[in-house]
Amino acid sequence: MNPLAAAAKRLAEVSDTPLLDAELLLAHALGIERERLLLNPPDEVPDAFEPLLARREAGEPVAYIVGTRAFWTIELEVTPDVLIPRPDSETLMDSALEYFEGSHFRGTAGPARILDLGTGSGALLLAALDQWPRATGIGVDRSQAALAVAQRNAARLGMAGRAEFRIGDWADGIDQRFDLILCNPPYVAASAELGSGVAEHEPHDALFAGDDGLDALRALGPQLPRLLEPGGLAAVEIGFDQAVSAAALLATGGLTAGLARDLAGRPRALLLTAR
Repeated sequence: MNPLAAAAKRLAEVSDTPLLDAELLLAHALGIERERLLLNPPDEVPDAFEPLLARREAGEPVAYIVGTRAFWTIELEVTPDVLIPRPDSETLMDSALEYFEGSHFRGTAGPARILDLGTGSGALLLAALDQWPRATGIGVDRSQAALAVAQRNAARLGMAGRAEFRIGDWADGIDQRFDLILCNPPYVAASAELGSGVAEHEPHDALFAGDDGLDALRALGPQLPRLLEPGGLAAVEIGFDQAVSAAALLATGGLTAGLARDLAGRPRALLLTAR
């Protein structure tokens, strides 16, 4: 059995994508990109591969082991201080791109000012700044450790001059309005069961939001109307079963809520605009 097949077999019980995980870990151990590994598979593996494989076998997410994660059009540093960016969150970017390409906002090509609440690694803000090169924005998080990761990501991507990061509790103290607001808040109920390795390794403050998973949305609801420019868009990620309850909390103060679905067809984001 070749090394990748053997590694994938070991990971089959802890991962839905054991072969992909094995490829990413081996590429990391070799110090090369996965694409190069696939083109030229090694006959032998380096000694560094086994401890990486053992960490994954114990349930640690691949992104934390290799220290990076791709999101939208960018590559991000991730650490256990931040939530691992997920493809589901790209629903917010898809929705924002469709909204602004449709010339809903002042007939322009995109937003000029962007706010990312609960920025974590900076994923949403930096993806948006990459999408709209003339835009600037602010990312807010209550975790100083998370903001340090976001600042490093901004610097590495050449966006430090366009992205400002602030410590804060959602939008408290922010008195500006924004063309685009992005937010992936915690929305998991305290008693919910999560996939292998999630609750064990990812920051609980970025996952859980009270008994019903709606505490963060209760805090956000009163703040969004004063933050959103007329004609702008606020895209907020939600749980697949929260479309009705989240809309009741966020569609206030003159805002109207639409719904965006992820690639699996599940409710994934509320899209809020001013009436």
